[in-house]
Amino acid sequence: MTAQVLCDTRALTVASGGAATGVLWKLAEPGRQLDANLVHLAPGEHIAAHAEPELDVLVLVVSGSGTLGAGPEDREPGPGELLPLGEGALGWLPRGSTREIRAGADGLDYLTVHTRRPGMQIRSRT
Repeated sequence: MTAQVLCDTRALTVASGGAATGVLWKLAEPGRQLDANLVHLAPGEHIAAHAEPELDVLVLVVSGSGTLGAGPEDREPGPGELLPLGEGALGWLPRGSTREIRAGADGLDYLTVHTRRPGMQIRSRT
């Protein structure tokens, strides 16, 4: 394997031009040890509160604004736990924490990076 430039995140977010919420790019290189996704949230859209029990996740805001809700794994984030997100903000979501991401009026484009999840494995019954 050799180092490479994978994409231009600014070009991808500009090209999305307010498209529907979804993944704009994902790391798919064979043999990788990381997973990464460039996600677009349309204005007012959100990723519902959920806990990630196994992985720490980094979130880097590429463009737009919004909020990051972060709290203990046993409940949804409260009002005092809503952190503002703006272009260039880098957030850390430790494993076990509850997280929610909400786009502001201009939408939100962000990159997530975490350890690669193992693929599904089919096992025989014993």
